[in-house]
Amino acid sequence: MSSSLPLLALRAFAETGRLGSMKAAAEAMHVTPGAVSQQIKLLEDRLGQRLFERQNRALQLTKAGRSLLQPLLEGFERIDGAWQSVSNPRRRNRLGISTTAALAGGWLVPRLGRFTAAHPDIELHIETTNRLVDPRRDGIDLCLRHGLGDYPGLAAFRFLTPRLLPVCSPDFLRRMRKRGLPPIRRPADCLDYPLLQDINRVDWPLWLRCHDVDDARGSEGASFEGDLLLVQAALAGQGIALVRDIFASAELAGGRLVCVLDLPWPGQFAYYLVTRPEALRQRKVALFRDWVMGEAATDGPNDLRDRLRLTVA
Repeated sequence: MSSSLPLLALRAFAETGRLGSMKAAAEAMHVTPGAVSQQIKLLEDRLGQRLFERQNRALQLTKAGRSLLQPLLEGFERIDGAWQSVSNPRRRNRLGISTTAALAGGWLVPRLGRFTAAHPDIELHIETTNRLVDPRRDGIDLCLRHGLGDYPGLAAFRFLTPRLLPVCSPDFLRRMRKRGLPPIRRPADCLDYPLLQDINRVDWPLWLRCHDVDDARGSEGASFEGDLLLVQAALAGQGIALVRDIFASAELAGGRLVCVLDLPWPGQFAYYLVTRPEALRQRKVALFRDWVMGEAATDGPNDLRDRLRLTVA
């Protein structure tokens, strides 16, 4: 019976319905958008009814399309799982995770021992990249990503909401004050000091504007890609860095960095665990999701806030 099914057309429809566009479906299937469009047209001709309606350049599932989509997604998920278990049995308990180097080194990896101790049967594979990785890609079960939570067709769970803090080394502050620079008592005072910028030079201007300071000097200074490099530059006494609290908490608690102003700014962005909705039915994915949420809950904002108060310059 399966030989009579238009499997390629069904896959093209399922990917398009899940992702919301033929272009995204084409990228996931490694074909052209034209090929996806043709397959969907063949499927609609065979069914004798439309599966999508085009509205303002967006695709909307018809009633028939909605009825067909979810069973297909579940079916292809089972097929993929069966194939993996037969072609490579070890991969049944291999959990592929994609995240950023900053989150991996500054938050995730130091905690992973607790997960592996609780679930020794699950083999973790961590890869880091600053570009957005699709969790539908082969070998990746879930992603830990920094964003606004808008991930069409995917399940997203907010687990960390970092705050931006202005930090520097105590030695740097002493050197600057010996040079006659005034103490930092308000946000505008930071502009008299060397600033360390994120790679896009947006965090300092936004933080300053949040505190009613609009000055072109807010975008000046050396720039670094990622919070971990900013923390290292601050530790080396190169200037004041605006970093997310979760990546500097150990340095602040140990006195290697100080917070120059107790004016943290909640960012609009947060960290999300992102995965395919159907992947949550897998034990390994559900266990890791629950573990991440639990670990994040232990970093309560009140506890972190209390620790940071002890290190304000």
